[in-house]
Amino acid sequence: MDSLTQIVLGSGVASAVIGRQIGRRAVAWGALCGTLPDLDVLVRFADPVAQFTYHRSASHSLLVLTVLTPLLVWLARRVHGPQLASRGRWFLALWLALITHPLLDALTVYGTQLWWPLTDYPVSIASVFIIDPLYTLPLLAAMVLVWRQRGSAASVRWNNVALAVSSLYLLWGGGAKLWTEHRVQADLVRQQVQAERVLTVPAAFTTLLWRVVVIDGDRFREGFYSLVDGDAAPHWGPWQPRHAELLAPLAGHWPVARLQSFTHGFYAAAVDGAGRVSISDLRMGQQGQYFFSFVVGQQAADGSVSALPTQRAARDTDGRALGWQWQRLWNAATPWPETNAQATDLY
Repeated sequence: MDSLTQIVLGSGVASAVIGRQIGRRAVAWGALCGTLPDLDVLVRFADPVAQFTYHRSASHSLLVLTVLTPLLVWLARRVHGPQLASRGRWFLALWLALITHPLLDALTVYGTQLWWPLTDYPVSIASVFIIDPLYTLPLLAAMVLVWRQRGSAASVRWNNVALAVSSLYLLWGGGAKLWTEHRVQADLVRQQVQAERVLTVPAAFTTLLWRVVVIDGDRFREGFYSLVDGDAAPHWGPWQPRHAELLAPLAGHWPVARLQSFTHGFYAAAVDGAGRVSISDLRMGQQGQYFFSFVVGQQAADGSVSALPTQRAARDTDGRALGWQWQRLWNAATPWPETNAQATDLY
């Protein structure tokens, strides 16, 4: 999730374990451990697909972070002295602050490689959006309180309440996802669509509105379902082609294979007016405004496709998508948004 959320979660966990013993130091060390895994963004890869897919790998591995914890415990005790808290307390506080970072990230749709190097499989439960104020604000308030009151017993108790409330919110997100999947599957049966893959992911900043992606052979479809809709069917957009034929000549091209695997099969290819072939991750964004698209090949006049050095594809950002999602949350009859010029050209 976003950096602020990871900082306040790390702070909250460390304060719960050791806050009364070390006061503000728990806030500082928890915040440090909460944000430490995301420092992998400072590692630069020459290939943008590698940059995209190796984020949340080694630095987010539960195994790597567990091995790193004793070093941080030694450092903390070296800085503050051994009299503040036992080695065991320090270990538990810092370890939990570290590992809750990738565990929370795994609840988003991006993909977190929890068990690297044993496997690079990206876990993506997709039950919470990458930024969700309802999850973050209680933890932020608790961090401020613990800091101002220097880890007093009352502030730590309120911190524990904030951790419980935020954890219940994550459980709510999981339940909302299961209900959404139930409604989607029921509607697909009604339409007699035997989808190969179905993805449900929260819309921006909420767990009340859910975006749905359905893969059926060489076509895909997006839809939205709001919990406000009750028993109504999801609101579907038109079927779109995935253009798998564009990627067939690029089967041996590493970026293509890597994206196909990392996206769990939720991808589509496209070709623009200049013959540039791109592949888009359908899990994040919205039709015509996918967050991650990469140019991987060049189409010739005869229709053949040759590999290109990978580059990020240009993305047309349109703030109207958020406005449309807000309207859709409350009104099932909201007309499906028109695709912009770039979307029409590519898809």
